[in-house]
Parts: sequence; structure tokens; C-alpha cells
Amino acid sequence: MKKFLLLLLLPFVAVGLFAKTAVLYHTSDIHGFYYPKGGQGGVAALAEVLDEEDEDYLLLDSGDFSNGTAEAKRSKGLKSVDLMNKLGYDGATIGNHEFDFKDPGVEPILKKAEFPFLAANLFEKQSGKHPVNVKPYQIYEVDDIKIAVIGIANQHPTNKGKLYKITKPLAALERNLKEVESQKADVVVVLVHDSLQDDKHGVMAYVGDIGRKYSGRVHIVLGGHAHKIFQNEYVNKVLFVESGCYLKNVSKVTIETDDKTGKFVSAKSELIALDVEKVGQDEEMAAYAESIKEPGMDEVFGEAAEKISRNSSVKEHKDSPLNNWIADLGRAYAGTQIFVHNNGGTRVDMEQGPVTKRETVDMHPFENTIVKMEVDGKFLKFLVKKSLLPRSLFTYSGMSVTYRNKNGKVKDLQILVDGKPVENKKIYTLATNEYIAFGGSEGWPFKRIDDAKKQAVGKGNVRTILENGIKQYSPVKPLPTGRIVEFK
Repeated sequence: MKKFLLLLLLPFVAVGLFAKTAVLYHTSDIHGFYYPKGGQGGVAALAEVLDEEDEDYLLLDSGDFSNGTAEAKRSKGLKSVDLMNKLGYDGATIGNHEFDFKDPGVEPILKKAEFPFLAANLFEKQSGKHPVNVKPYQIYEVDDIKIAVIGIANQHPTNKGKLYKITKPLAALERNLKEVESQKADVVVVLVHDSLQDDKHGVMAYVGDIGRKYSGRVHIVLGGHAHKIFQNEYVNKVLFVESGCYLKNVSKVTIETDDKTGKFVSAKSELIALDVEKVGQDEEMAAYAESIKEPGMDEVFGEAAEKISRNSSVKEHKDSPLNNWIADLGRAYAGTQIFVHNNGGTRVDMEQGPVTKRETVDMHPFENTIVKMEVDGKFLKFLVKKSLLPRSLFTYSGMSVTYRNKNGKVKDLQILVDGKPVENKKIYTLATNEYIAFGGSEGWPFKRIDDAKKQAVGKGNVRTILENGIKQYSPVKPLPTGRIVEFK
């Protein structure tokens, strides 16, 4: 029927009908979320969407698949790669969390993949070459369209090792862009583990510069890292796509090229929600994913009286019930005046009802222990001021903050500890997790504190403290917000 209608219409349609099309599917920041949560997401739902695709396609990922759930963590990312192999990924780039298991964890991930890792700026320090199974780019043919995909790894690995170096992204892009142009690629895609708008990490990335500098040479940028969703976002006619996180969605990008010249004409994207009821699940993939579940993770050990959110329901309040609860548990554990919790470490909400170990790993997958130190009031003011805009990066226990946002700058900042204004020269005891304490990511202000003054507190980590708190206070109830308030 479709062919018959097409033949009837042919005499009346424009020449544009004869354009060639190609399809890309894109994911990012999977973080080991292989199974549906709340009826959405998972590898089996993605497999079903791909099964239903009639056209040839490329399946690409922007990185951060290695850590985040019990399965990903305990396999050091290898189960993620295994599932990506079974899903038929054609390429992926390297995120910061691919380094969570330090240098020894990187090579097994690279070797296990049946697809290339694309990272033009990732090199071995000793040899100066790209690591095993890492290429700067790959040229694919999809329905006779030559698509060059250049990969850019994230510049800030969670664990900086001694074996690898990551160079500046735009220089690496320029160098390899010339190579793919010499091979007469029809379409150029840049696959990055960075975001067009990265307020999640308190920095604005270089990604938009790809559109500003390389329009006409680069056609599509597929990004991630900040867990954002962008569809049909254009900078200088370059299409930017980001697909969110935790495999809740997949982006479908349709590319059109001129049938006669092969030159790029246009690209548009569509976000497909992996709603299990709507899209279904591939039975074989669902069974395999179930077979690799970690044992003992689904035993109930506590209860949440209601949903405890990692986001505030009050616009002016920049703290949240779940982050407040974690911060309070951390302060009680450390016995300090103040506890600083990085909001980015809390990955999902605590849902109402039974709580399992799997859910606490999903909430906070990292093994960071607790570190305490003494700081003066001047440092506290610096830390807080640098972490409020464009979004609040921390939650505090034992400390409250009010401020105004005037044209993107913090004004009228007030900080109270134990109900009293912070004094510049006064000394306060503070604790946080070790990643933040030693300057990781948004914890960079802590580099101002001499490491010799930082002391480990016990052997517990944030997640074990969270689990013990759930056991002790079950059924858990949400705490009120209002510790960090932005006034108009």
C-alpha cells in the first residue's frame, strides 16, 4: 500500500523527495540504569525501539555508562559494556566516570567493547598514542551516506591517574576535522561528553563554540554530562542534541543529504521516551538483563513514609529534602559543626514505600568516605559564594544561607552557623566526603585547605551512612527545606 501511494504521488512531488536520509540514535549518561524505574527506561525498552526501526541506523553514546548502579559498580563498568555490545552500539566516547575505578579499570572497559571508543583528545602518557580500541574518529556508511563521527572525551576524569592524558578538545577537533574532510565525509558528527549548558557542574563548557567556530564543517553535536535534554537546538545552523540520563529516553536524529551531490542538507531530532507501556520491551534483552542482576540487592531493609525528593518544591529554596537528610546524617556521623554535601552526588529520589540496597546505590553510588577539617569563616564565605550560581552545588547541615541573585552575581549574602553570623577569623569544624574534600569537580575551593589538615572520619562512606540512617529512622519522612534561600 505504501509503495502504491508513493508511485501515485511521484509526478506531483518536489525534487526534495529524492534526498537521501540517514538515522542516528543517541544516548548518554546511562550510569548503569539497565532496568525501568517507574515504568520508564532500561535496555529492553531501548532494544524494542531499535527493533522497530525500518531504516539502517547508527547507535552512539556520549559516555558515563560505567558507574551508578550496583551492576555497573560491582563489575567496574564491564556489564555496561556487555549490554552495549548486545544492543549493537556503533561507537561511544569517554566520560569522566569511565575513570571511577582508576587507571586499572580503564583498559578492561576499552578491550571488552565490540565497538570503537571515539576520543580524539585521549592519549597514553607513555606512548603518546591513543589507548587500545580508542580512535579519534570513525567514518560509517549509512545508506550510502558517509558519516564521520569525531569523539571528544571529558577533560576532567573523576580519578586522575598516571597512564592517560586528555588534551584540549577544540584543538583535537580541528586536527581531526581536517582529516575527515580529506576523506570527503558527507556528514560530520561530534560526539562529546560535555553539555551545551553545563550549570550542573558550575561551569559553562566549550561545546557551543563548536557551532560558533565550525558551522558548515560540523553538522551535528551529540552531548551529555550535565544530564540535560536538548532537541532541535541550533547554534549557527549546527544541530545540538542531548538525551538526558539513566536511559529514560533515546534521541532519534534524521539526517537529509542531497541525492545528487551527497552534501548535507538538514538534520532534526526527536526525543523518544522509553515508556515501557508504550514502546514495550525486547523479551530476549529483558531476560538477559535480569540474568546479570547483582544478588542480594533487592532485599527490603527500610521504608520511606512518602517520596523524599532530591529537588525542592519551593522555587526560592535551593536545598532539598533528600540532600538535607543526607547532610544531617553526615554531620551526626562526623561530629562537626557543618557538613557539606554535593548535590550532584545524589542521583535519584527516595521513592515512597520499601527501600532496598539497590535503591540506595542508585541514590548515591559512590564509595567516598568522610573527611573533616577546620576552616575559618573567610573560607566558608568563599565556598558558599562560589557555589550558588548559576545553580546551588551544595547542601549544608549546621549552616543556613540567604542571598540575592542580581544579574547573575551573588549579593547580600548572609551565612549563619548555629544561628550566628559567620565571622571571618573564627574557626569552624567542617566535614564532607573525600571527593569534595580533596578538590574533586565542584569541590575545587577545598584545594585552598592544606591536605595535611584533613582527617578521615571512621570507615563509613556516604551511602553506608545513608543506609544506617534509613534503618534507624524508618519509616523515613522528608525534612523541610529553607536552608538555602534566594530572595528577590
